[in-house]
Amino acid sequence: MTTTLPGSGTRARSERAPAGRPRRRRRGPSAYLVLVALLGLAGVMLIPFGVVVLNALKTPQEYTANGPLALPEGLNLDGITGFWERTGFGGVLLNSVFISGSVAVLAVLLSVLNAYALGIGRIKGRVWILVLLLLANTLPQEALVYPLYFLSKQVGLYDTRLAVIIVFTVIQTAFGTYLLSSVLAAFPRPLLEAARIDGASRWQVLWRVVVPVIRPTMAVLLVFFFVWTWNEFLIPLVFLVSNDNQTVSVALGVLQGQRLMDATMSSAASLLGLLPTVLFFLVFQRTLSRGLTAGAIK
Repeated sequence: MTTTLPGSGTRARSERAPAGRPRRRRRGPSAYLVLVALLGLAGVMLIPFGVVVLNALKTPQEYTANGPLALPEGLNLDGITGFWERTGFGGVLLNSVFISGSVAVLAVLLSVLNAYALGIGRIKGRVWILVLLLLANTLPQEALVYPLYFLSKQVGLYDTRLAVIIVFTVIQTAFGTYLLSSVLAAFPRPLLEAARIDGASRWQVLWRVVVPVIRPTMAVLLVFFFVWTWNEFLIPLVFLVSNDNQTVSVALGVLQGQRLMDATMSSAASLLGLLPTVLFFLVFQRTLSRGLTAGAIK
């Protein structure tokens, strides 16, 4: 016969954590120190952006009298409107969005198709193809400008947005294929075998099994390809000579090279060129963080 002390059962039940409720870990002082250090580092990195915003809202007289670090006396948009009208920034912005968006989508699609053949299909010479793609990523763009310029002249694509889209799609696809092929090489084989037993074709395996699993990695590549293409300067400068086809980076570089802008208009131009990428990152921030933390294989 067993005896139970009064209140012992109640105490034992209260000491046990409820099922399904994760215990909250208390943050120590070191965690708060790391948080404060990260916030300070973020503040330091935002200082150049803040200086650009301050100078973009000043008049040239305020900039000359008070310097670049002083607060503006009022909200002055003359530098922004002047740069917008001088460059036709609306059309330039649409060109950059169209080129960068097209390159990002096409490069991701081609990277998935190539990586599916290399990583899962295991075609012959897979290792040598990956080595060739890796070497292609190390080539400087200066070495590619003249051959691509001559080729675009021969096929009649010079000074067209299509030429720049084709060039950057190939360049970004080389990196995307190299990355995704290493991811798909470790893809769980039981998933593929189960899909084949159920009668799925190769295309169905790709779009219904492989793509949903690697979607976070594809989202990260999409964001990176867009931003990388947006910031490109040399190849668009060589290929897009007419004002109607120029991108944001080319328009900024050409006007600054002509020395037709004062310091406030230069700050306004930098702000207008920077805002679209900042907004793009803010819109796709959750997608990017989810892709980086989720991993390629669930």
